[in-house]
Amino acid sequence: MTPVVCLITDRRRLGSSWQTALVARVRAAARAGVHLVQVRERDLEGGALAGLVSACVEAVRGTRTRILVNDRLDVALAAGAHGVHLRGDSFAAPRVRACVPAPFLIGRSVHNVPDAIATTQAGGIDYLIFGTVFESTSKPDGGAVGLAALAAVTAATPIPVLAIGGMTMERGRDAVAAGASGIAAISMFDTLGGVP
Repeated sequence: MTPVVCLITDRRRLGSSWQTALVARVRAAARAGVHLVQVRERDLEGGALAGLVSACVEAVRGTRTRILVNDRLDVALAAGAHGVHLRGDSFAAPRVRACVPAPFLIGRSVHNVPDAIATTQAGGIDYLIFGTVFESTSKPDGGAVGLAALAAVTAATPIPVLAIGGMTMERGRDAVAAGASGIAAISMFDTLGGVP
């Protein structure tokens, strides 16, 4: 099975014309076969975020790429996104699942084995993101936990786990070898060929 690849957006890396650049990056990622795009612009107000998400949904139309919104279920539904990614301290997934149409995707961030087990037992989740696996420029003080911790989390749950934190293509292969179903990344896409 092909590992899942998730692009996580960060407009602060894109300069003053960030909206055009971000949508172009999402479009290029979809053409390159990226499976998921998590729009993670947490400090944008609702209207601006909804506009950005709508543009991203349009940019991936006709591809298999799915757009997820970081924690803002209201924006995800209003903008026609394909899912929502919940922070570790956000709403319970079963509560969200009761409010969304099929096949809406719901993911959650977890940071250790107990988190993964509790999330699995609660139900309603399609995938997990676990990290920070390696040192990361996005979270320089994130306390990288390494591949052994990733392997422990993937062994603790049947839910697909995406590894995040300091991902490169080589580290992504290592993460998959440790049991991850794929990777999620921000910085990796800054230099990945074919994705501006």
